[in-house]
Amino acid sequence: MSFTEEIDRYSWVETTGRIYAKTVGDVERALNKEVLDVEDFMALVSPAAAGYLEPMAALSRKYTQQRFGKTIQFYVPLYLTNSCINHCVYCGFNHNNPIRRIILTDEEILEEVKAIKTIGNFQHVLLVTGENPRDAGIDYIENAVKLVRPYFSSVSVEVQPLKEKEYAGLDQAGVNTVYCYQETYCRERYKLYHPKGMKSKFDWRLDTFDRIGKAGIHKMGLGVLIGLEDWRTDVVMMAYHLRYLQKNYWKTKYSISFPRMRPHEGNFFRPNVIMSDKELAQLIFAFRIFDHDVELALSTRENRRFRDNIMSLGITSMSAGSKTDPGGYAVYPQALEQFSVNDDRSPAEVLKAVKNHGYEVVWKDWDRALNS
Repeated sequence: MSFTEEIDRYSWVETTGRIYAKTVGDVERALNKEVLDVEDFMALVSPAAAGYLEPMAALSRKYTQQRFGKTIQFYVPLYLTNSCINHCVYCGFNHNNPIRRIILTDEEILEEVKAIKTIGNFQHVLLVTGENPRDAGIDYIENAVKLVRPYFSSVSVEVQPLKEKEYAGLDQAGVNTVYCYQETYCRERYKLYHPKGMKSKFDWRLDTFDRIGKAGIHKMGLGVLIGLEDWRTDVVMMAYHLRYLQKNYWKTKYSISFPRMRPHEGNFFRPNVIMSDKELAQLIFAFRIFDHDVELALSTRENRRFRDNIMSLGITSMSAGSKTDPGGYAVYPQALEQFSVNDDRSPAEVLKAVKNHGYEVVWKDWDRALNS
């Protein structure tokens, strides 16, 4: 059995109704439990929990410091290509966008690595690609991993969904974490946002996480793109997915990300749902209370004020100094971004903000750092 079979047990409409029917009594019961189930998580992300942000923040801080201490992990994304066969309506790399397509060569990848090393002591790099299996497929990705591996203690990838044996090959090449965002768990409307390309295949993408688990990858990252569908229902479906994965791949570690839609090249697809900063904070608190051990990541999509305020309240991993275009650090500094960053501070500036909150920075991957 895979999660593509299990997800059909959870009606989108019925789940939405259950979330919005939660009461303050349900919220208070969830806050007084040590071990929560998905029903409790529903209460914490429901509108009924809006008046409980202070106790939720306190619990989130408590559980984060118990598990991770007063530290934040820094990572840096390295975009390898913006070439993509998909037609995702919310992405600057959309195949229809008339942009210059770039696939970095070996020499250019190493030049980017050199530039990254000059801006910060990054030991955790995230390699990102569009989906172009012909010109930047598994051989290209595996080669890139081997190229950068000597320069970083941890290498993660966010690339096209792969076969189980291909994930196993990446594991052998030195990949520590694979990130794959379902974008939305709403099967009925998924095709509207992904009309063409391999990403249009809902089941193939959702099954990716089972293939990652079976391949024995150390850690996998989940996320939904906030703005497509009702965020509360989407994150509850992701909570179901997380629990399914933890049960079936219990040796694997997990990470959750919270990307909100940002402006991009092309006919900007405006969010169907606007999530406020308070609601994003509520979601972060809810996930930390729901799962004390999961890594919670926040990228430069969010503005500096929000990132500074939330860093001590549940987040464990942050990017800094990010470029979201291939070659953006040195080779092609004027190339097209996948999306506009919101926090454009240098790593040194973000580091200073972290220290001002009484926290320290872990530059390399969490699990390797905790065991070193």
